[in-house]
Amino acid sequence: MVSRTPLLLADEAGVAACRVRFLTAEPVEPGHVRGSIMASWHRSQLQAVVADQIALDQLSSFQVDSPLTRSAEPVLRDLRERLDGQPVSIILTDQTGLVLRRLTADRDLERRLDSVKLAPGFSYAEKDVGTNGIGTALEVGGPTHVFGHEHYAENLEEFGCAGVPIKHPVSGRTVGAIDLTCWRKDAGPLLLTLAKTTAEQIRQALMSEVGGDQMALFQEYLRTCRRMTGAVFALNGDVVMMNDFARSALDPADQATLLDYATDSLLSGRTSAVAVALPTGLAARLYCRPVPVAGPGAGVVHVRLGAVPTMRHSRSGGGRIALPGLVGGAPLWLRACDEVDRVVKTGEWLAVQGEPGVGKMALLRAVHAHGQLSSRLLVLDAADAATVPTWLDIAASALQEDGRHVVIRHIDELDGRRQRSLAALLEGARAREDDTAPWVGVTLARATGHEAFNRLLQMFPSSVEVPPLRLHSEDIGPLIEHFLSRLGNGDRLVAAPDAVQLLTRATWPGNIDQLQAMLRSVAKHRRSGTIRLEDLPADARMVSRRRLSPLESMERDAILAALSDARGDKVAAAGALGMSRATIYRKLHAYGIVVPTS
Repeated sequence: MVSRTPLLLADEAGVAACRVRFLTAEPVEPGHVRGSIMASWHRSQLQAVVADQIALDQLSSFQVDSPLTRSAEPVLRDLRERLDGQPVSIILTDQTGLVLRRLTADRDLERRLDSVKLAPGFSYAEKDVGTNGIGTALEVGGPTHVFGHEHYAENLEEFGCAGVPIKHPVSGRTVGAIDLTCWRKDAGPLLLTLAKTTAEQIRQALMSEVGGDQMALFQEYLRTCRRMTGAVFALNGDVVMMNDFARSALDPADQATLLDYATDSLLSGRTSAVAVALPTGLAARLYCRPVPVAGPGAGVVHVRLGAVPTMRHSRSGGGRIALPGLVGGAPLWLRACDEVDRVVKTGEWLAVQGEPGVGKMALLRAVHAHGQLSSRLLVLDAADAATVPTWLDIAASALQEDGRHVVIRHIDELDGRRQRSLAALLEGARAREDDTAPWVGVTLARATGHEAFNRLLQMFPSSVEVPPLRLHSEDIGPLIEHFLSRLGNGDRLVAAPDAVQLLTRATWPGNIDQLQAMLRSVAKHRRSGTIRLEDLPADARMVSRRRLSPLESMERDAILAALSDARGDKVAAAGALGMSRATIYRKLHAYGIVVPTS
């Protein structure tokens, strides 16, 4: 049953009032609306979404037979049978939010969904209908629930919905989304749990559609992980895989450097060991094994690491602690750094919460290094529990070691059974009366509100929220400088002021990780000198953050290429594209393209 939880609906009137105030440009009191919903409202407003109606056009034709729909069909039908008689609709979309399939057991609900065009052939991307379970989940890249008045469009206020992106089992790319929608009065926490489970089942079913080249690479990667200790990577032109040790032991900049060297070695056919000095000071040796059947430059890489360098620390002005490896001076960011450092010094167990990519793990590592603690920090990833049968045994062993410092990432991705088991392990570790009890920290994107999860969080008396990058955008400039200093190929790599200004205006839904990934991509083509507007990828050169259709993306890229060839001359670019001057000006405005100045 999809049970109602009164707590979720207790402040309906407050959320409804806040929504009206937001839409009428009046100040909204904090605390009544979840931060993720408020952020989505802002995105919806910036994209000029109409709030008082659902104005959508249905595609006359769209691809209904695809690896995603073939893999999802039996999963959806099984769930439909299990939900028989309940007013719940099961909705499958592609990666853009276009509805591909809808199964509904309740006739009244189905008629109402038809009236708001939540049906096959219509797009429920956030740019089209504002805040909703499908579009917002795809926008943030993670599970999302939206209840009642949290929807941006008033026509959707009577619904509760939970959406979860579906990830490709090998590449990890988002290929679609699963959404469960019911009446608002019936919405409860089970809705999101059920959506997560369904998305995972579809992800596993997609394995049967994986091509032979990717499967060969995947199998070789698994064999190497079983035989070797340390960091293991696998890559080809479309896929990058890495084991838990590589994710937890290596800084993202080190990971990027290793992948660059591995790509060069595999493409050149070199199989001898390669010595690499990493940005953080670590020494590494790469051993590459090509997998030719997986394509040019495909292979598996085993990495041996040298000694960890000594970390130094200092104090910045105002008595604030400068944590090693971290950048930023915005008040919200510094407050989070100070709070984490303070709690860790007290020895209290700590939960660090924040959106994906905000730097939760980097902050915990920096605080551990700053404290010059004698115990090595052991990082476990709860996201691996679903695929690693012995994960709880590994966690139990880590918690039994004397004086161990342990961080468990992504605890909100554990299912209820594993959450209860982990809580029991933590209770046992905390009950040790001597000084050898471990210190434990956890990271999570959001609190689920489930009973098992609440019990797990009770183990952690302190909690710190790490702000998303859009709330400390003044740190984007220093972060760009910091990342580029690591990416320069032996020479200084800097960003032009207008490029920095443009990047500072972006919303960065993927936060610091997204910014670093974008700069890493740019640095592959511009390894030294100055990064200018024309060096930035097309998406970064747009002020508008709305998601484009494939045809719109092609048109945008053609305009950008023509502008680049014409050195920013709009009239010449219009002539090359066969557009009138008025048309290209309208397109520049519609796509939010910033034209480089000569």
